[in-house]
Amino acid sequence: MQIGLIGLGKMGGNMRERIRRAGHTVIGYDRNPEVSDVSSLAELVEQLEAPRVVWVMVPAGAATQSVVDELGGLLDAGDTVVDGGNSRWTDDEKHAEELGTKDIGFVDAGVSGGVWGLQNGYALMVGGDKAHVERLQPIFEALKPEGPYGYVHAGKVGSGHFSKMVHNGIEYAMMQAYAEGWELLEKVDSVTDVREVFRSWQDGTVIRSWLLDLAVNALDEDEHLERLRGFAQDSGEGRWTVEAAVDNSVPLPAITASLFARFASRQDDSPQMKMIAALRNQFGGHAVESKE
Repeated sequence: MQIGLIGLGKMGGNMRERIRRAGHTVIGYDRNPEVSDVSSLAELVEQLEAPRVVWVMVPAGAATQSVVDELGGLLDAGDTVVDGGNSRWTDDEKHAEELGTKDIGFVDAGVSGGVWGLQNGYALMVGGDKAHVERLQPIFEALKPEGPYGYVHAGKVGSGHFSKMVHNGIEYAMMQAYAEGWELLEKVDSVTDVREVFRSWQDGTVIRSWLLDLAVNALDEDEHLERLRGFAQDSGEGRWTVEAAVDNSVPLPAITASLFARFASRQDDSPQMKMIAALRNQFGGHAVESKE
């Protein structure tokens, strides 16, 4: 299968490679000419055979809107656009309506896997009309992890990004729990090897997880996280999750508290936020702030 991919950063670049390894043709475009296969969106569209599939992996908001607008003027009826970034689900509904007036299909794909996706595969939560989603099945199969899990057609347009948003909200709460436990262990005099306590949890315990494995990785690199500043950014999806909970009268005390804890990190050098920052760097390659 042939596909165009726009945005070849940490996620998009690895996705291009994983799709190619599965035997598909990927024509990639990025503003950085050193990684781009073509010089413009127009050239990308010209090189794709109709009916075209174009997957967008750029930042949510204005950047995604700009790309969708430009594609709307370049693509033809029967083509399909996939937004695989972290867009808000309400934007998906807008984009589907805009492109639908030109008979261009739209699919939203929540993608989880971070910098490890090339090796391990990407979990995919997809929203859109059944016909549009089925057409993309070979690409989804190339990207997902091996085995029966890691992919779901979650529902209509917007459901993929809504599901990914909730996933990230849960991620906030899980990281916060590990961070709080780590700070308490570091605080008491009786525990003399916190890193090895975390490592001991990796097998046989109910709290073992990939996040715990990544926490141990981070502690192996910097045992007491002394090189990190206790500051952790929030991506926006945590906020959207809490807002959606309010709109739907669903109590989310743990997720909401974890979001507010990140706000607290703006005010001082929070020990817990050192662990949050370390975990975000481990799974997603997100930037950290050093003491220096």
